[in-house]
Amino acid sequence: MPDLVIQVQEVTKIYRMGSVEVPALRGVSFEVSRGELVAIMGPSGSGKSTLMNILGCLDRPTSGEYILDGQPVATLNDDQLALIRNRKVGFVFQNFNLLPRLTAWDNVELPLRYAGMLRGTREKARAALEAVGLGERLHHKPNELSGGQQQRVAIARALVNNPAIILADEPTGNLDTRSGEEVMALLVSLNRDQGTTIVLVTHDPEIAAYAERVIHIRDGRIEKITTNRAAEEVAA
Repeated sequence: MPDLVIQVQEVTKIYRMGSVEVPALRGVSFEVSRGELVAIMGPSGSGKSTLMNILGCLDRPTSGEYILDGQPVATLNDDQLALIRNRKVGFVFQNFNLLPRLTAWDNVELPLRYAGMLRGTREKARAALEAVGLGERLHHKPNELSGGQQQRVAIARALVNNPAIILADEPTGNLDTRSGEEVMALLVSLNRDQGTTIVLVTHDPEIAAYAERVIHIRDGRIEKITTNRAAEEVAA
C-alpha cells in the first residue's frame, strides 16, 4: 500500500450568496502519495483555487472527506485547522507574501515561532535558507532581493517546519523566465533529493510539465489525471 499523504474523497464546496448556491467543487476525489510531485491544473474559474484552499486547510469542504497525513480535516474547527496548517502545510505563493520590514532570516523563522518553538529557531531558519542557496542573504530584506531570491526565501519558510506537503500556488507567476526556471529546478530538487511532497497549483502547462502527475480540473470536477513520462524519467 502506498504511503498516502493526501486523500480527497467526494469533496464538494458550495458557496451561498443569499438564496443562491454556487457550486465550486462537485465531488472531487484523488490521492497523493508521500514523495510525489503533483500538479493541479485548470483555467480560471475551474475550482482549482477553492481546492487549494481546502488542501491547505484554509477552508473546509461542504461535504466529503479530506485526510491530510492521516488527520481527517473536514470537521475541524478554526483553531484546529490553524494548528494543522502550521504543522502540516508549507505554502509558496505567487506574491511571495514576505514581511517587508523583516530580514530573510526573520521571515523564515516566523513559522517556528508561531508553532511555539522556543529553542533552535535561528539555527533551523539558517539551515532552511542555506538549503535554498541563500546562506549569504540572511540579513537582506525583501526589497534587497531579486524576485527569484524572494521566492527562495518563501520556499525556505515553507520548508522550515518540515511539513507533510508543500503547496505551491502559481510559484513562478511573478518571475521572469530564467528566475522561474531556477525556482522550479529548486522545487524539483527538493522533491527528488529530499522526498518532499509537493502539490503545484497552476494554469500553465509548462509548470505542470515538471510534475509526475497532473490533475486536470474543470467546472469543479476532475476532467482527467495524466502521467508525465518525462518527469518520471527525470526521477528514475
